[in-house]
Amino acid sequence: MPPTRLPTAAGCTLQDAGLDWDVIRVPRQLGIAAMAVLDARCGAVLEYPPKEVVYYFVASGTAAEWAVEGTQAIGKGGTLTIPPVRRTKGPGPHWRACPEGGDWLTDAHVLRSALEDCLPSRRGSECSA
Repeated sequence: MPPTRLPTAAGCTLQDAGLDWDVIRVPRQLGIAAMAVLDARCGAVLEYPPKEVVYYFVASGTAAEWAVEGTQAIGKGGTLTIPPVRRTKGPGPHWRACPEGGDWLTDAHVLRSALEDCLPSRRGSECSA
């Protein structure tokens, strides 16, 4: 992980995207459905309840070419509030899937496929939330 830019309340840290990782911001319901599709291929997933979104960590540089309906890529120049590694409940940011060791990343191609399969316009037999 990159060095902490700024400490926040409750042990969280503000981290820069675009160095070791980019993040994909996904509406909560779509993101959780995609987690089920990804299963063991899912890396760390951060939930931010006030905005009803989850964040997937992907390889740095992914944000520059990301284009999936209803999602937003955050890369260099963006920041994210990172909770302590074992915080799995709110309030505030917490992990839906805790980071394991040094491997936080979900393969962007696999994530794209899972999200596209779970989009409301395609939802059916592939995904259920």
